[in-house]
Amino acid sequence: MKNPVGPVLRMGDEVEQIVAAIEDDNPDTHIEVIDRGAYVRVQGEDQITVTQQTLRRYLGADYEIRSFGGIMSAFSGLVVNTSDAITWQSVARHRADEKSRADQNSRASQTKAEEKAVTA
Repeated sequence: MKNPVGPVLRMGDEVEQIVAAIEDDNPDTHIEVIDRGAYVRVQGEDQITVTQQTLRRYLGADYEIRSFGGIMSAFSGLVVNTSDAITWQSVARHRADEKSRADQNSRASQTKAEEKAVTA
């Protein structure tokens, strides 16, 4: 795997369900699970995500994504947290996504400026 990213989870009762949730949320990504006894490394290429909705399907309706930090002892890649998902990205993927967003914002600003010029 060229750019592995993902969480390192402390071994516990929820690990198998969390791995299943990560696999469900990333159907087009090969998820590799490395069992080291006291912990499990879960990784995929460039970017993987787990959502609160999927975690709740496996761990119960009251599971809060903020609880995930309690069993994640480490991670590889960059982590992007939202209120309903956690995404691990490679640095290269993150930079590409940031550049794409900046380009879209630039094009939108240019379009607005052109529209103002036409109506002026």
